[in-house]
Amino acid sequence: MSAKENLDQAGTGTAPHAKKEKTDYIIHKVMQALNILEQFHDDVDELSLTELSKRLALNEGSVQMLLATLKSRNYIEQNGSTKNYRLGFKNLELAQTVLRQTDLYRVSHPVLAATAAECGETTAVAVLRKSQVIELDAVQSEHPVRVVPRVGVHLPVHCTSAGKVLIARETDEALERIFKGVELTPYTGKTVTSLEELKRQLRLAAVSGYAVDDEELDRDVRSVAAAIRDYAGKVVGAVVITGPSCRISLERLTDELLPLVQRGAREISAKIGFHDAELERGEAAATPDSPSKRPVVPGAAARRGKAVGRHRAA
Repeated sequence: MSAKENLDQAGTGTAPHAKKEKTDYIIHKVMQALNILEQFHDDVDELSLTELSKRLALNEGSVQMLLATLKSRNYIEQNGSTKNYRLGFKNLELAQTVLRQTDLYRVSHPVLAATAAECGETTAVAVLRKSQVIELDAVQSEHPVRVVPRVGVHLPVHCTSAGKVLIARETDEALERIFKGVELTPYTGKTVTSLEELKRQLRLAAVSGYAVDDEELDRDVRSVAAAIRDYAGKVVGAVVITGPSCRISLERLTDELLPLVQRGAREISAKIGFHDAELERGEAAATPDSPSKRPVVPGAAARRGKAVGRHRAA
């Protein structure tokens, strides 16, 4: 702007730059691009150009230009076989950055690393998000045959040790809401598909503070998880130890892995403000046959020699 124009505006009392409302700064094309990314959620893995166009109420030409821009930055990728679109790995990169910045991630990683080094199995911390389990972080076993972590992947609650721990203290009414219209999918022959049986397991997990998964999500894989509590005593996460069933017997679970996962959960809980004196007194008073000392294994009465599970052996 020239000096003359500035003087003219000063003389008329007009500001060189009028203040804009916050809504004036919203860029609609950016909003449309974000809307595309938000179409991929829950069980929506891929969408065609036509489907996206209908969902966004935009013509296919406009959507295609937005997709091209997102593809160029790896936020969107295209399935070479179906030509459908799906989220790209750039989203995972950003998500992992967010997770690394959370308090739970920061305080849990050293505990996971120490636990994994001690037991030699894959160790993770998981949280509940929209009725599904998500691993925030994991330290992988160094054994040639090991469980591959699924950081950032949505996993079912009904057949994972972490999932059962995370919803163990929910009321029956809350559980009915969580599983309303949701089929308890049988991933293996050991997956619990009865809500009543699941509730029974959850009651035991609520008392003991931990749960196991005996090859319920993946065959030949077992895991045990213990609850992480915050300053108010609320369960906010779970520490999980997972490994192939060929290495994890019920005896090893009881004697070695269960104490480790409980210790890890207590350490993380303490770091985020939970005072566990009362919890420790309860564990010390537990007898060998009490829920806090006995692995909560689905169908344990019929299969006493089995324990824990989840994930995929690699």
